[in-house]
Formats: sequence, structure tokens, C-alpha cells
Amino acid sequence: MSKSVNIGQLFSTAKAEGELSAGAINALTVVDLGAQIQPALGISALDVQASEVVIVSMKIDDSGSISAAGNEQSVRDGHNIVVDALGESKQIDNILVQTSYLNGKILYPYVLLDQAKRMDGRNYQANGGTPLYDETMVLLATVMVKYLEFADQGVPARTISLIVTDGRDEHSRKVLDPAPIKKVVTEMLKKERHIIAGMGIGQTQDDKDFFRDIFQRMGLRDEWILTPDNTPSEIRKAFQVFSQSSVRASRSAASFSKTAAGGFGQ
Repeated sequence: MSKSVNIGQLFSTAKAEGELSAGAINALTVVDLGAQIQPALGISALDVQASEVVIVSMKIDDSGSISAAGNEQSVRDGHNIVVDALGESKQIDNILVQTSYLNGKILYPYVLLDQAKRMDGRNYQANGGTPLYDETMVLLATVMVKYLEFADQGVPARTISLIVTDGRDEHSRKVLDPAPIKKVVTEMLKKERHIIAGMGIGQTQDDKDFFRDIFQRMGLRDEWILTPDNTPSEIRKAFQVFSQSSVRASRSAASFSKTAAGGFGQ
């Protein structure tokens, strides 16, 4: 397990090597790296026998509005669709996955794909708030630490991340607007080793426009934003689209670059 990862040292190396600027690191470290990041790191890079890895991370809304709209089961199904699709990939031994919820619970830390938990009624209940900005920064920090952990061992890594929400930020306490998130996302995407996707679940066109605007203000590229209708079938379809893109991206470095450039519309 990665309990002893020296996050500060990894970030110092990343700054020295031009992987991240001081400004991006300052933005990332606004969250509690010890309490919020370490528990999600899971399997150590030293214990992964692969010449390269793909790191897939999902941050899934568990706010009360998911339950109120009757969408808990479709979100569970969507998560499981992604895991199942990745499980059919020929690169299964090179893929790590990690899923956490918008209110901080970690469903499972980074594990090899065959150890990922399926989401069900026992481990996912949508009854929390919507700290969207805080938890997006937690996700980005977690992804970068895991990526840097592999880089520190000389193992090439690529990352695919998904942020799912059906509401605007209402409960963040440390990241109060999208600007610092955009700074981090922009630097990550410039390196062309990261895909960051957003899914905003809305009832109306105004909802969809709002989510697209928010994700763009967070630095996400338009081609990596999904805005499904607030219905079980459309939510499942959106997760299916993400799963298909993730499988394509996981095939090789060339496939990753092509998929990253093409987005969901490829």
C-alpha cells in the first residue's frame, strides 16, 4: 500500500522538472493531503508489475438530489458499466482504478482492476451535500500524486478522470470558485498525459448549459463534457460513452493521444 508516499517530495520533484508550476502546487495543496489523499493512494507503484500504467479515477456525486430524482441505481449501474468495460480490455493488468464520492467517502483506493468494488445499495447512498470545487481539487491532487508516484519509479503513466455532479457547488469550504481548479487542469492537460471529463446531469437545457459552463470554467475541454438528461437511461448511456472512451484511451500511448484530442465525439 502507498501509506508512506512522501507527497511533498513528489511535488518538489514535479516543480523542479517542470511537471507542475508553484502556482498549481499551491492550488493542489489547499486540500488536506494527509487526511484526504493518502487513504486513496492504495497499491504502491512498487507493487505494480507493469511497464506502463493507465490510472482511471471517478469522483461521483452522492448528494441528496441524486436520491430525490430517483437516480441512485442508475449512478450505481453507470459506475459498474465503466469497471466492466475496462475489465474486458486487453490491457487489464496495466489499469488502476479508484472511486470516491463527492462527500469524501472512498469506495476503494487505487487497485488493480480485478480488485475494484462494484457499487451497490450498501456502499452508495446519495444523502450528502455538493462540495463540488473542494472535492474536484481532492480528485486532481490524488490523481497527480499517483501519477507522480509512478513517474518517480520510471514507469510511464497516463490518467483518465471523471467528475459527476447533478448540482452546483453549495458546500465547498476551501476552494470557493473554479479559478484555482482551472489552473491545475490547464497545466495537466498541456502535458498530454491526462484526460479530465465532466458529467453534469440536468433536467432542462438551462441545466445543461450551466454544467457545461461550470466545467469549462474549471478548465475542462468542451469535447470532454457530457450533459445527459436526468433520467436513468440517459445517465447509463453517458457512463457507457465514458467507458468506451476510457477503453480506447487505455490501448496504447498513441490511442490515448488520439482519444484525448477527439473527446467523446470521436
